[in-house]
Amino acid sequence: MPLADMPNLIPAMPELFLVFTAMALLMLGVFQTEGNSARAVRADRLVSRLGVVTVALTALLVATIANRPASTFGGMFVVDAFAVYFKILVLVASGIAIVIAQDYLETQGIARFEYAVLILFATLGMLMMISANDLISLYLGLEMQSLSLYVIASFQRDDAHSAEAGLKYFVLGALASGMLLYGSSLVYGFTGTTSFPALAQVFTDLHGEAAPVGLIIGLVFILAGLAFKVSAVPFHMWTPDVYEGAPTPVTAFFSVAPKLAAIALFLRVMIGPFGELLAQWQQIVVFVSIASMVLGAFAAIGQRNIKRLMAYSSIGHVGYALIGLAVGDKAGIQGVLIYMGIYLFMNLGVFACILCMRRRDQMVVGIDDLAGLGKSHPMMAAALAVFMFSMAGIPPLAGFFGKLYIFKAAVEAELYTLAIIGVLSSVVAAFYYIRIVRVMYFDDLTDTLDRTIGRELAGVMAVASLLIALFWIYPAPLLSAAGIAAASLFEG
Repeated sequence: MPLADMPNLIPAMPELFLVFTAMALLMLGVFQTEGNSARAVRADRLVSRLGVVTVALTALLVATIANRPASTFGGMFVVDAFAVYFKILVLVASGIAIVIAQDYLETQGIARFEYAVLILFATLGMLMMISANDLISLYLGLEMQSLSLYVIASFQRDDAHSAEAGLKYFVLGALASGMLLYGSSLVYGFTGTTSFPALAQVFTDLHGEAAPVGLIIGLVFILAGLAFKVSAVPFHMWTPDVYEGAPTPVTAFFSVAPKLAAIALFLRVMIGPFGELLAQWQQIVVFVSIASMVLGAFAAIGQRNIKRLMAYSSIGHVGYALIGLAVGDKAGIQGVLIYMGIYLFMNLGVFACILCMRRRDQMVVGIDDLAGLGKSHPMMAAALAVFMFSMAGIPPLAGFFGKLYIFKAAVEAELYTLAIIGVLSSVVAAFYYIRIVRVMYFDDLTDTLDRTIGRELAGVMAVASLLIALFWIYPAPLLSAAGIAAASLFEG
């Protein structure tokens, strides 16, 4: 290929660095492991540490090239402030997911270097999703992420629940991918293009005329595929079983990083190429948002397994985030970005606490197992209480501000019903969050949890709880970054 025809690789430098480093770590792990279990554990530790360094360097590269918007690969890959914002969040989530998994994997006897490598490849797919500027590059990134996630969902191969979680996720994920592809083919058939800017121009040229019915059907299929990826109702059915069956560090990763990437993709697709069709897709997003909030609030009430409870909680939080998308303007998108930034630290903090729930070196995941935690582990109980109150939206914790900006945008857009249902759902959801606090501080201590807490988990809990508790003192960095990112989405 002539040098003049070479694409500009600078915008994709973080992704290129990540893929080459991930392949190098894969080879390093293979040559470090010779069937010896002790060597396998050492290889896992080495690859995991190098994986965290890789994620940190990738984040540095993302921040370095964030000076101005750019695109490459024929316009299929775009870098702007919106992409940079979500990429940083995803990389933070991936790095923490690798850090908090180490003790768990060794305790469960499943410490293998492939875990960190799979996280890196999944992260690569997420970064590609966030920068997708074409229906083809969208699908490539989505499948790059999904194939890695299918494997790590069943990472605990000897456990039937883990294998079942991986199989369910694979089957339903393949169905969602098929729906997304079918919708994309319909859109291409009626418009003759898969490029986001070209699609936006096609819809702008309609000048208010009705879009073809086949095109609207294609849009509905794309919405369905994306709704599955964010586990929104009615495409949520996989979430509780996969969250419960997958190893706990994998569940922690699932609850944050893929959701961030999928929400970013959702926003870019709906606001970018289909922004002119707001009247057609807004009502669908409103329905999905309401259904997710209501189901997330009521279905979690009867849960006694904390991982299943967090699954329904995540469905509810996706419903809140989709309120901002339903608004469809800069204020709504900024609200989503603020909400997801706060959600990242709330959720990872909760799962760091869940990973500390051990009794005689065995993991326990029952809510009743937290009884008396305020007496036996006062610092852990305090951190978990902060996360629970924040998820319930109680001021002055960060979760309150996340919901405030979302509901404020809905009210300003005159979506009063959506805002009211969101507030009422939040009130209902507060019941099961506060119930966990009651169990920790007011139920009698029966059988205490192990007192040993790893330094990594303690560090994640401490940092996350401080960020959530003290957010109100200096919220400007997150608010400013979210505002710039939201503005860049509409400028693009």
